[in-house]
Amino acid sequence: MQEFADRRQRIMETMRAAGGGVAIVCTGAEVIRNRDSEYPYRSDSYFRYLSPFPEPQAAIVLVADSDRGESILFCRPKNEERETWDGFRYGPPAAAERFGFDRGAPIESLDEEMAKLLANRAALWCAIGTSETLDASARRWLAAVRAQARAGVTAPTRIADLNHVLDEMRLVKDAHEIRAMRRAAQISSAAHLRAMRTARPGRREYEIEAELLYEFRRNGADAPAYGSIVAAGRNACVLHYRANDAVMNDGELLLIDAGCEFDAYASDITRTFPIGGRFSAAQRTLYDIVLDAQRAAIETIRPGARFIDAHDAAVRVLVQGMIDCGLVEGPLDAALESGSYRRFYMHRTGHWLGLDVHDCGSYREPSAADADASAASRILRPGMVTTVEPGIYVRAADDVPSAFHDIGIRIEDDALVTDDGCEILTIDTPRRAEDIEAAMNG
Repeated sequence: MQEFADRRQRIMETMRAAGGGVAIVCTGAEVIRNRDSEYPYRSDSYFRYLSPFPEPQAAIVLVADSDRGESILFCRPKNEERETWDGFRYGPPAAAERFGFDRGAPIESLDEEMAKLLANRAALWCAIGTSETLDASARRWLAAVRAQARAGVTAPTRIADLNHVLDEMRLVKDAHEIRAMRRAAQISSAAHLRAMRTARPGRREYEIEAELLYEFRRNGADAPAYGSIVAAGRNACVLHYRANDAVMNDGELLLIDAGCEFDAYASDITRTFPIGGRFSAAQRTLYDIVLDAQRAAIETIRPGARFIDAHDAAVRVLVQGMIDCGLVEGPLDAALESGSYRRFYMHRTGHWLGLDVHDCGSYREPSAADADASAASRILRPGMVTTVEPGIYVRAADDVPSAFHDIGIRIEDDALVTDDGCEILTIDTPRRAEDIEAAMNG
């Protein structure tokens, strides 16, 4: 639990440097799926970053008023009847001891405690504006403190954005986080390999989704990190395809975008492969363009480079490939300037990855807010993790060569920025066309 205590201490150090105050991070309640059935519970990611305490209806409060400060965990009390129905609860004293807090308190006492803790403090640190419930609570706490003005009590004069502090911390992963992400990537890689070996004409997309889920869970993953995309044929041209119910036909490609979550950390992999086990000439042409674009993007990922460099490198390779095979008119610079290629490639080449599959953290340097997009783009540092996912999506149209109709291809891997370059966490997943065909036919 030491890494979580260290993170809480870092936040309190930041708060003290800014004048001190009280910070609060809440996790959510269980959410009803339908009637009296709940969705599987998962902690809020900001809360999970500060503690692996697994129960709903909890809050972390940090008081930065001394060299060390105080950490308090508010959670549900023990309840024998509810534990009979719903399972074990730690209760505040045991939870505080188990998860390394200075003390625990019942969640029902949060309003009363916050009114006391905020008295004569400089600031309230919270994710203001992200939750109507939290905003209402903050107003209530501040009003309770202000009501004591005649007794000489002062209320905080400032509400500080705690998420900005947490976003900057979460952007650079520590050793604990990297271990979890490596394991998530290993499990997801095995699941994609299983999908390649079990896909065949006549099966439905959801059958392959089931193979992915089986491999995730049998290897100890928490859950899918996001809704798996299993898209055959023309469905691969829908970026966020969700149905996963079509029959897979020989001669089509299957695009799978899927990753598991391990110890709350996400992986994110996309592979595209031929359902019948062999790429056609047209499919191979587009596939190799996308793979070359990904290689060019990966080459840019190193400390000191800009986040946008990978996208720019990938786009140049993709557009030149589109020109070469007749999808886009050249020359290259003119096609880049006009944006004509966006018909076939309409998304960015990557995003941050961590506790969330689209993880928090600004894509712009905080000190370069007024600069143009390229100059302001985030400078990469060791410990950052980004996806690298170029693609080409060709819907059938009269002005498109018929050999490329309804082909959608994306190749996505997870890259950890290291001291001298990057480590591809998902390297175990076959990526070259010949390696994919060998895996499918071996």
